[in-house]
Amino acid sequence: MRPRTTAPEWLLSLAAAARRMQVPAELRPPAVGGRDSAVLVLFGEGEAGPDVLLIQRNTGLRRHSGQPAFPGGALDPQDAGPVDCALREAEEETGVVRDGVQVLGTLPQLYISRSGFRVTPVLAWWHTPSEVRAADTGEVASVTRVPVAELADPANRVRTVLSSGHVGPAFRVRGMLVWGFTAGVLDRLLVLGGWERPWLNRDVEVIDVFRTLARDSGGTP
Repeated sequence: MRPRTTAPEWLLSLAAAARRMQVPAELRPPAVGGRDSAVLVLFGEGEAGPDVLLIQRNTGLRRHSGQPAFPGGALDPQDAGPVDCALREAEEETGVVRDGVQVLGTLPQLYISRSGFRVTPVLAWWHTPSEVRAADTGEVASVTRVPVAELADPANRVRTVLSSGHVGPAFRVRGMLVWGFTAGVLDRLLVLGGWERPWLNRDVEVIDVFRTLARDSGGTP
């Protein structure tokens, strides 16, 4: 099958909606402060339909230890901006070839209060997928293309509770518990993309994510 060199209509519609999405109060950046960063929200199409690229960070890191995430990181002085940063980080962390990626735009900047990062999600189409792996083994444990259908499946939907008491969306997919900032962005994109399905008619499992990480990895979240 020849790769689709232009983004499909479903992704163009999602990109247009995502650019206009409302940022919840808890994710709005402060007037001053915080470190600029960017993540690559990279959609492709595989045998199971649309999918998105996620990494799982190594345990024992100072920030976001053991946590599934989009490829990304802080802006370096040589970066031309958030798009360049997201592509560079994805290349360094997963081996993604940037020539195979079509950037469709950016989402509104979001703020992670725990780490002080001002994050710009960069939405992109993976028109020519390249082999991916944990290229930066010091930071990344694994790399996975997660089908959107698995994220949307109500059987894979749970909620996590943080030490602050905040309860947020989460996903059990591909052997990972996706939570926090990444799960929040994915949850919103499912809604904007028209993929969201009703939750199962049962009590939603609520996971104390810090206890789970401490038990499973011994790392510091």
